[in-house]
Amino acid sequence: MSKTAAAPAPAGADPSRWKALVFIALAQLMVVLDATIVNIALPSAQTDLGISDGNRQWVITAYALAFGGLLLFGGRIADKWGRKNAFITGLAGFALASALGGAATGEAMMLGARALQGAFGALLAPAALSLLAVTFTDAKERAKAFGIYGAIAGGGGAVGLILGGFLTEYLNWRWTFFVNIPFAIVAAAGAWMVIREPAGSRNAARLDVPGVILSTLGLVSLVYGFTRAESAGWSDAITVSLFIASAVLLLAFVAVESKVKSPLLPLRVLLERNRGGVYLSLGLAVIAMFGLFLFLTYYLQVVKGFSPVKTGFAFLPMIAGMITGSTQIGARLMTRVAPRLLMGPGFLLAGVGMLLLTQLEVGSSYPALILPAQLLLGLGMGTAFMPAMSLATYGVNPADAGVASAMVNTSQQVGGAIGTALLNTIAASATTAYLTDHAAQAAAGGDAGKLVQAQAMVEGYSAAIWWAVGILVISATIAFTLINTGRPGSGGPVAGGAGAGSEDAELKVPVIAH
Repeated sequence: MSKTAAAPAPAGADPSRWKALVFIALAQLMVVLDATIVNIALPSAQTDLGISDGNRQWVITAYALAFGGLLLFGGRIADKWGRKNAFITGLAGFALASALGGAATGEAMMLGARALQGAFGALLAPAALSLLAVTFTDAKERAKAFGIYGAIAGGGGAVGLILGGFLTEYLNWRWTFFVNIPFAIVAAAGAWMVIREPAGSRNAARLDVPGVILSTLGLVSLVYGFTRAESAGWSDAITVSLFIASAVLLLAFVAVESKVKSPLLPLRVLLERNRGGVYLSLGLAVIAMFGLFLFLTYYLQVVKGFSPVKTGFAFLPMIAGMITGSTQIGARLMTRVAPRLLMGPGFLLAGVGMLLLTQLEVGSSYPALILPAQLLLGLGMGTAFMPAMSLATYGVNPADAGVASAMVNTSQQVGGAIGTALLNTIAASATTAYLTDHAAQAAAGGDAGKLVQAQAMVEGYSAAIWWAVGILVISATIAFTLINTGRPGSGGPVAGGAGAGSEDAELKVPVIAH
């Protein structure tokens, strides 16, 4: 019997699109890895470079501020200058900044390198996602491509824990920076050879300079406000001032965008019901995910005594769950069911996994509790992330694909900053309350005192994870109620492909009636 012929390529499809996906995914993996790999290396780097405890957080904060603050600007630059150009420039700059970080001889050089990494990452990340959006316009192919991308976006951080542990434990912390260089070289060389950007998809409008300034300052104030709240407290005068400044700047940004002829962020991109639902639900889900990475890493290393490498491997079930959820559930069902019927149940399944982790105790079993919880979390997040990544750019005018992609990254970046600050504060308060209630045992010293200290930490983690469960339920509720588009067409090109109209007030796909 003859084999079934492969499905014909969609009319007008780039013949190198699947090769392009390999290099786009590689670049995305590099950016996501960097978010966690440096955390593992930080204690060693701090000692070698003589960074004080007070300034240690700036190794993370410098990156977060540059990345979060410049994302919208980076997305619009990609739209205007060309996504392939922005992608390759972002890779080259990220590699150079990584080389500076790895070769750092002091605190100033390290912090400067991290800020540069964030700036070039803000150019690279939206360029990568928008390249996918304009390259894969057939619904079935788009589902597969975004399935792979979603698995990397969700699971790459856990891979960073493993790789960071290996490099720090067996080589040197500097290699957590140097490892980015081969990633960037391979991705840039491949992109140069195989990526073909669709004609007519650039945005030739003048750059909205007031929008750039207001959005950058507003986002930097917001991210730094949450970062500072973690260390200085929510009532700290500077923290409160940052939040007020952020609100004023971002409101002014919205006012400017509604009036200028060529806005940095056209409000139609943000206010379209489905995309708005994606940005909001995804940002909230990332808050919960940061709770998992943060507290489970501390629990495994501090309470259970795992090494950095063993801790990294302990996250493997979640990576496996994310890959399965994204490529085998999300990608297979995306052209068959409405996105909300993947995102809502996905967030709820992840919430069930998080709910299991509220039962953590000092002596909890990894195979009996942590492993199944991670599998459920991974499956749920992978299933939800995949359609979310696709829907965030679905139906958008190609000239706005970069800034729409930047909004996805912005929602995740702000969500991460909120998650770290909010959940850390909740955990610290619960730990302090437990120690106050058990002051006598804690003061006893010896094994009894250490046990109370460990129990206090676990009590804090559990309290924060309960909040993460609630946040995931809210994410699911938003997905069910705000996202009302039907399933993408199974064969035709995606609305918003090259040549779409300039306005996209709504997705050009069937809508499920409420």
